[in-house]
Amino acid sequence: MGALDQVGRRAFTVLDFSALPADERQTAETLAWADINAVDKALLDELLTMVPAEGWFKKSVYGERAAGAAFLIIQHSDLENWRRFVPVLEPLVAQGEVEGQSYGLMYDRLAINEGRPQRYGTQMTCKDGRWVVDTLEDPERVEQWRREMKFPWTLAEYEARFRDYPPCTQQ
Repeated sequence: MGALDQVGRRAFTVLDFSALPADERQTAETLAWADINAVDKALLDELLTMVPAEGWFKKSVYGERAAGAAFLIIQHSDLENWRRFVPVLEPLVAQGEVEGQSYGLMYDRLAINEGRPQRYGTQMTCKDGRWVVDTLEDPERVEQWRREMKFPWTLAEYEARFRDYPPCTQQ
């Protein structure tokens, strides 16, 4: 399930729609995302039938691969699911049952979608044709928070990963 979640996204990151006229670009992007969204819905519907009674797929019980796949599927779902699972994931990070980076990604996605600034700097926005980190809760503390959650990269290193992406269009 985790591999299915990722395949369309990986393909999308290398597609360059910038040579298309604006009206065609939007149509092409919408069509590309339609297939990804259909897979997301099917995976989410299936995963939600499997959520264990304790509320999440602990690494010690289900393994890292299954826990990681569950995270990806929920991360690519919607506000309702992020609101449901962010509070469940937070204490599991301290227990070593959930990766801190996974929690940070979902926390930030929830914050941005609720109109709040993000804490860990994981969510990007399109500005001047390039992907940049969206609004931060506290730029002075972001690196500390990333270290606490054991992120593998500094914020600058994370941002650098997006420099080679094709140009984006502001929504």
